Amino acid sequence: MKMDKILRYGVMGCIAVIISYCFLRPQETPQPSIRDYHSIIQSGVLRAVTEYNSLSYHAQDDTVSGFHYELLQAFAKAKGLKVEITPEMSLEKRFEGIQNGAYDILANNVLRTSNRKDSLLFTHPILLSKQVLVQRKETPNDEDSCYIHSLLELAHKTLYVVKDSPFMLRIHNLSNEIGDTIYVKEIEKYGPEQLIAMVANKDIDYAVCDESVAQAALKDFPQIDIETAISFTQFYSWGIHKDNQMLLDSLNTWIDEFKQTPTFKQLEKKYNHH
Repeated sequence: MKMDKILRYGVMGCIAVIISYCFLRPQETPQPSIRDYHSIIQSGVLRAVTEYNSLSYHAQDDTVSGFHYELLQAFAKAKGLKVEITPEMSLEKRFEGIQNGAYDILANNVLRTSNRKDSLLFTHPILLSKQVLVQRKETPNDEDSCYIHSLLELAHKTLYVVKDSPFMLRIHNLSNEIGDTIYVKEIEKYGPEQLIAMVANKDIDYAVCDESVAQAALKDFPQIDIETAISFTQFYSWGIHKDNQMLLDSLNTWIDEFKQTPTFKQLEKKYNHH
């Protein structure tokens, strides 16, 4: 009887160990499922994420427009695909969506010098643009005018940027160049067009954003000035997951060909690209 108890407790102990191992051991993080080019073609659907603004993706009444929206449609049509486009204001969430396989393409202005270069592949350049200071136009006899004539005047001023913006590095370097402090506030819940609107409505005095986005917003906010460049002209591309080389090759071949067409030139003119 004593031996039976020992065996029973021994078996129970083994079961307890097995249960503890199965349920209490650290859970492995599931690996993201990245669709390769063949999987995308087989599914018939291309999934893209972009930013909601006049340049990338903009819906009004029953009409959807945008430079990147129209480019995506053209690429999808050329490949016999339907395109699902998700507008996402958060820069961080757009990057996360690419990393976890929720989206195939990050289709908005992505700086090729982005600090995400270790986790993203960049397409060939789609457009050239630069970072600009957004401020209100100078008005005569306005005692409250805070118009900046020179970058040196940015000393001790506060610039607003979208959270996680790649512009942070440029502003830091600019601060070193002028030899004085430039304050920066990152805004999480707004995109660049919302910052432009805040400048126009005198909620804030200065913002930094991409010139092509600011150019597209001029028609709605004619009181803003975007003539002061913060950076040199830079290449902007689309981004995809670093393991999706075949999709990158397909995109690059198409981009190189499409940029030579009259349709692309018309898109550039339509969305005020220089």
